Order: sequence, then structure tokens, then C-alpha cells
Amino acid sequence: MPDKSSRYPTDWIRIAEKDWRRVKLLLDLDDADAAGFFLQQSIEKFLKAFLLSNGWQLKRIHDLEPLLNESLLFDSTLEQYRAIIQKISGFYFIERYPLVAQTGITKEDVKQAFIEVQGLVDIIKSKFNL
Repeated sequence: MPDKSSRYPTDWIRIAEKDWRRVKLLLDLDDADAAGFFLQQSIEKFLKAFLLSNGWQLKRIHDLEPLLNESLLFDSTLEQYRAIIQKISGFYFIERYPLVAQTGITKEDVKQAFIEVQGLVDIIKSKFNL
């Protein structure tokens, strides 16, 4: 089945920002698992927007590290976010796969990751004058 996802970076930014706001709301509700999931989703969409704005061909991928690797071709300064990207990628698996869910992600884990990845989000948003 052909992928019907938008190839417009601004569409991805809009949804990324919506997921970003969800992280804050879910942290306020003490739902660390869901907050971590939406943090991963937000960063995935921010990275895809960045890549699409640089002529990248949209791929169906959820792992943040390969997206970061491809982003480095356009902005090598993003390398500084590798460790936090790896951690946030784990939040996706915790929420999506029951056997992994026993790891006990905490609200503090997600809050700290949210703070650490803010710079990446700022860099990407600046490319769109946001």
C-alpha cells in the first residue's frame, strides 16, 4: 500500500508541536509512559520535518538514531544530541511493547529528557523561523 503521509515539512512541524504539548500535559498528569511515548513521537516528527526541508525522501521509520544520522548530513551540530536521542528512542519501545514495559520509566526520566532535547527542537524550529 502506498504511503499517503505528507511530504510537507510544515505539516510535520505542526504535529510535532502538538505532540510536544502533549508531553507537558501528560507529565502534569503523572503519566510518564505516555509522556515518554509522545516525546519520542514529537522528536521523530521534528527530525522528519528537518530532513524533508532538506530534500530527504520520506521513509517509514520510528527509530530516532537513523533519523539523526541522516540529519547530520545537513547539520553536524546535531551530533551533540545523540545520547538523549538514544534514551528517548527507548521511551517508544517501553510504551509500545508489553515485555519492555516493566522497565519503570519515571516522570523525572521524561522531564530530564524533555529539557535536554529542547536545544534540538529549537535548532529545527529556527530553520522554519518559528
